[in-house]
Amino acid sequence: MKIWEFFENMNECVYASDIDTDELVYMNKKALKMYGIHSLDEVSGKKCYEVLQHCAAPCAACNNSRLREGEFIEWEHYNPLLNKNFAIKDTVVTDSGRRYRVEIAIDADAAGHTYDCGETSRYENIEAMSNEALRIALQAPTPDLSLQIVLEYIGKALHGERTYIFEKNELGGDDNTYEWSAVGVESQKDTLQNVPEEVCADWYRNFAENRHIVIVDLEDIRESDPLQYDNLKRQDIHSLVVVPLYDNKQAIGFYGVDNPPASAIKYASNILHILGHFIISCIRRRNLVKELKVMSYSDQLTGLGNRYALSRYMKTVDESRSLGIVYCDVTGLKKVNDTEGHEMGDRLLKNACESLQRVFSGYGLFRIGGDEFLAVANGVTREALDERVGLLKEDMKQHGVNMAVGEVWTHKAPRNPDALLTDAEKQMYQDKAEYYKRTGIDRRKY
Repeated sequence: MKIWEFFENMNECVYASDIDTDELVYMNKKALKMYGIHSLDEVSGKKCYEVLQHCAAPCAACNNSRLREGEFIEWEHYNPLLNKNFAIKDTVVTDSGRRYRVEIAIDADAAGHTYDCGETSRYENIEAMSNEALRIALQAPTPDLSLQIVLEYIGKALHGERTYIFEKNELGGDDNTYEWSAVGVESQKDTLQNVPEEVCADWYRNFAENRHIVIVDLEDIRESDPLQYDNLKRQDIHSLVVVPLYDNKQAIGFYGVDNPPASAIKYASNILHILGHFIISCIRRRNLVKELKVMSYSDQLTGLGNRYALSRYMKTVDESRSLGIVYCDVTGLKKVNDTEGHEMGDRLLKNACESLQRVFSGYGLFRIGGDEFLAVANGVTREALDERVGLLKEDMKQHGVNMAVGEVWTHKAPRNPDALLTDAEKQMYQDKAEYYKRTGIDRRKY
């Protein structure tokens, strides 16, 4: 007997699902009745999020990773499918070596009461769902997860088939950056990258005048907007509501819901406008995190990785494959800085960086000191590494770059690359010494 079967006749909803696969393995009588399911056999093999939330993917706010045996996580949730508020208690149990999520959902509304179907109540329920979305999204650890949670809640609240966010890219097209799909609805995100500017041109003209887009019947735009008609028709969209996303009074994209029922279209735009402010806030926060990450791991002058990036990169190296390291030092930087100024010195460093990028594109490139650069090639043959070093020296001659170069290679990448880096550095210093000896230049002035 499974432990959750003790809840079979409990007057609250109980279900169990496999934490690793999300397969729904149990619903008690109360839960089956509430969802209109006659037998557990009807949902055999289905995912918990498919049956309980009508989602095509795991719930964005899923707390499986936080569950611990012997402990309960308690929270509140409004379920738009059942039109009810629940007090939730979640835990995890182990049975026959498998870990299962067990959830008890206590009806928080008055016994036997469900919300009426009037327009006012329906809008209030959607508004409550939106507030719930904000509450859960604000607790998410990342802006990306916050955005996914909001899209999921909006999709459920408006009973749409798909919700999404599009953002303008550097080429002027639109990228579908986030998406939620209901059960049985095919994802469109991968096919909607860099959508040509002209496809949504009419929408952006409306956005510039602070107008949103409501399409009750797709056939209404067949003649007036044929490009968008073809785009939406291909996705099996027959109706939608889309609102613009503004940053500094400029439309930077849009988000919306596909195929909501007619009863939801009339107030969908209001809900979307309200939540749009939160979405823009999340996008700004996401962009700031990206910028800080770039600043943390990138050299500001050249754009190459810094020492922190090198350390992180080396942890990803495949130890079963070969590893080649090319250690470079720009010669003459001190003299250029002293005689021509630091601006020219920076130009010298950028030229050196560009030489490395031309020859070692696709490999790890780093600036690890004032005048020191590193190329790290995992899986390269000794012959290929020698060839690239030769090409680097030729490229330096052609572009007036002078660097001392040290090169090391091993057939199997070591777990700790410090010794290999030291060997490459020694080879570089040897090459530098030979350069000074050959040219007769006083290295102390260089």
